[in-house]
Amino acid sequence: MKRLVLTALVWCAATASSVPRVDVVIRGGTIYTGAEAPPFVGDVELEGDRIVYVGRARGTAAAKVIDARGMIVAPGLIDAHTHPDSYIRSSDPKARLNLPWLAQGVSTVVIGVDGYGTFEVSKDSHALEASGIGTNIVPFVGFGSIRQHVLGQDARAPTSAELSEEKRLAAAAMCEGAYGLSTGLFYPPQSFAKTEEVAAVAGEAGKRGGMYDTHQRDESNYAIGLLASTREAIEIGRIAGTPVHFAHLKALGVPVQGQAPALIATIEAARRAGQIVTADQYPWLASGSSVDAALVPSWAMDGGYAKLLARFDDPPTLVRLKTEMAENLRRRGGAESLLLTAQGQPWSGKTLAQIATQWQLSPIGAAIRILRTPDAAGTGPAGTDVASFNMIDRDVDLIMKQRWVVTSSDGSNGHPRQYATFPRLYRTYVRDRKVIGLGQFIRRSTGATADMYQIPQRGYLRRGYYADVVVLDPKRYAPRADYLHPRVTSVGVAALFVNGRLALSDGAATGIAAGRALLRPRPAGCGQ
Repeated sequence: MKRLVLTALVWCAATASSVPRVDVVIRGGTIYTGAEAPPFVGDVELEGDRIVYVGRARGTAAAKVIDARGMIVAPGLIDAHTHPDSYIRSSDPKARLNLPWLAQGVSTVVIGVDGYGTFEVSKDSHALEASGIGTNIVPFVGFGSIRQHVLGQDARAPTSAELSEEKRLAAAAMCEGAYGLSTGLFYPPQSFAKTEEVAAVAGEAGKRGGMYDTHQRDESNYAIGLLASTREAIEIGRIAGTPVHFAHLKALGVPVQGQAPALIATIEAARRAGQIVTADQYPWLASGSSVDAALVPSWAMDGGYAKLLARFDDPPTLVRLKTEMAENLRRRGGAESLLLTAQGQPWSGKTLAQIATQWQLSPIGAAIRILRTPDAAGTGPAGTDVASFNMIDRDVDLIMKQRWVVTSSDGSNGHPRQYATFPRLYRTYVRDRKVIGLGQFIRRSTGATADMYQIPQRGYLRRGYYADVVVLDPKRYAPRADYLHPRVTSVGVAALFVNGRLALSDGAATGIAAGRALLRPRPAGCGQ
């Protein structure tokens, strides 16, 4: 009898030791791996900051078990174009958790976009990570930051020495871990740069395997027009030897509404010719902009804000400004189409038409009054943010269906896309209108984005990859922010792991700042 008991104890101990044990098991969910493969029901297991198993249930023991039955389990979402500075650069540790994105299920955000990314990539990225951030960051170096550092606000071409300095700064940033060069050629002073200058600087990214990511020169017909601008960006990529990525691709404003088929055909032609050309898109009919960017012609910004104010004070120049601003307002769809969204201003939450009536001014007169109101530093206007209703469904739908388009929020202060883009895409375009399928929604928010940006070991649920994992409740996952209430967090994320740590649980931040700076591996030719 003694021997029988001893044998049983040995067998139990051996069996217990043979059962795998990990830190976390996400059990019984419908798993979308981030690839194009169909989903399946199973488990995802995490150990430390890595995924160690994805597959059918195998009875693994764990320190923490997430019951994901009836839930969607996917890679943490990747936002391809963001403006989270007021969060990740805040002095408040809670703000740095980046809750607007965490609550959507986003674990990684691409920053430094529209040409605004610092050229001190390593210093900035390490400082952000050291401060404690809630999401991973993928940095770009900004052409605008480089050009302004070298040339200031001036509308002129660089000298040979200045162009060499621009190229040097871009090359150094690429060697420090930038994923490519971003531009915002619509915005002064970047708009003052000619194609050749941009291509020369972008070539430094191309030499080091990086991407050219662009808010193109014209998404409407402000300058050279939507299609000519698209061809220019493709040409810059060809000269620079870089993949071309169009940020927030759209047909903006009354004059170009309906041009999505021609826009897509232009990109498809480049792709057939062998270029790598991709895009991201947000699922909203209103863009986020500012009164000055939407209405003021770029020539009036030559020299910066002080020069703009001087032009307002010069009667002949003011006449010209008002004429061109009125045309830009028509292009945007009129004063009713511009919702003023800056927080803490007397015009917040009103359309330009409404505030003009309240002030008994013309819409252009009201816009100029806003632009004349300086910020605290006196270096620019205060509170000019707008939601600009300028797109139509058929253009947005058609762009969304393209296989080379991924999802971004372009999330900026005052626009609900900062808090609600991915849930809105799911609710409106997947569930309600069925423009794309659930698998497409997840693929273009995870694996496809990681592939386009070449983000190592992210975007997929695969053994050995970093443990960025989201658990979504498909019945509850929904936006709560809208244009009049843009700062309301989304709901329906049951759990979000960032680098293996639980960052969000039942929609609430855990307080764990697990985000990392995902610097690009050092390219060849950068020295030691």
